Amino acid sequence: MKYDFDEIIPRRHTNSYKWDGATDSNVLPLWVADMDFRTAPAITEALKQRVEHGIFGYTRVPDEYYEAVTAWFKRRHGWDIRREWMIYTSGVVPAISAIIKALTGPGDKVLVQTPVYNCFFSSIRNNECEVASSPLVYEDRTYRMDLEDLERKASDEKTKVMLLCNPHNPAGRVWTREELTAVGEICIRHGVTVVSDEIHCELVYSGHRHIPFASISDDFLRHSVTCVSPSKAFNIAGLQIANIIAPDETMRRRIDKAININEVCDVNPFGVIATMAAYNEGEEWLGQLLDYLWQNYLFLVEFCRTQLPDFPVARLEGTYLAWMDCRALGIGSEELEQLLVGEAKLWLNAGTMYGAEGEGFMRWNLACPRSVLEQALARFKAFVENHKNP
Repeated sequence: MKYDFDEIIPRRHTNSYKWDGATDSNVLPLWVADMDFRTAPAITEALKQRVEHGIFGYTRVPDEYYEAVTAWFKRRHGWDIRREWMIYTSGVVPAISAIIKALTGPGDKVLVQTPVYNCFFSSIRNNECEVASSPLVYEDRTYRMDLEDLERKASDEKTKVMLLCNPHNPAGRVWTREELTAVGEICIRHGVTVVSDEIHCELVYSGHRHIPFASISDDFLRHSVTCVSPSKAFNIAGLQIANIIAPDETMRRRIDKAININEVCDVNPFGVIATMAAYNEGEEWLGQLLDYLWQNYLFLVEFCRTQLPDFPVARLEGTYLAWMDCRALGIGSEELEQLLVGEAKLWLNAGTMYGAEGEGFMRWNLACPRSVLEQALARFKAFVENHKNP
């Protein structure tokens, strides 16, 4: 392997949200979704060249930026994106908040499939809207959509928008064309706009394929908005850049106005440079990253099979976020998160962060050197043994 993902890169005392968030420096953080790997060398080199210029004023987004984004999605996902459909902004969460502001009014409902990315809830509530939850169904270590329930929730005249998470965080699903088609037909039938968060679209494993929701048909294109960013796949979330793809001109104008109202209409020069380098030169690095992440997942599954058989892990199709069933402990997820930090010096995400349906589950971030994952699992196993045999 050309790139060394086993390398331990110290991150404490770098103002890392992930590593410096705990007061106890012995805590091992496998929680928030950023990776402990250096980004692709092409990105680092491009940023170095920009830093050497020494002036960091307001930046304009050049033609080359749009060309890099559109070429990447055409090459990787077979989706032809037109430049005029794109609105750049500082991140997917600000994008989602602005889109909700543009497409809803106070008191409207926004449909989500829980358990789901926690920031969906805050974006909905901050816009004075109501969360309408259609729970996913967990069985045989994976999730499926409850399409009958989804239709019931979508048919409510107050439901204006559906936030689709594809690939899904934290369930690890990469929705199939058939599943996405069913969602689109339901939402179009009831006048619900689909806002598809596809930030994890590059983190998809062998045997699965990311299908951009808007690429399925012209109807889906017109009735949807897509949010994308290189931040998760290339570990550059701190550079704060994302793209909104809104093909419908009227919808796009409303979103652009909301982006400006929310004051997230400007981006920094490093985000622009990093995006171009990632999409133009980062494909080889990304391929080797995916191989390494998959081996981490297999390591986790095998460890649980042999040493923690009461703690099954959901099947992972996409993302680097593993979903572990911890109900055998009989401890609520929020309490379990606190106990793990305090006793095991291990920080995982409580399942209830992603909705009530996450109770009893914990989310693991697998984007770390394998030796770190091994250490985290040893701590978790010791914690389990202690609580089963106090």
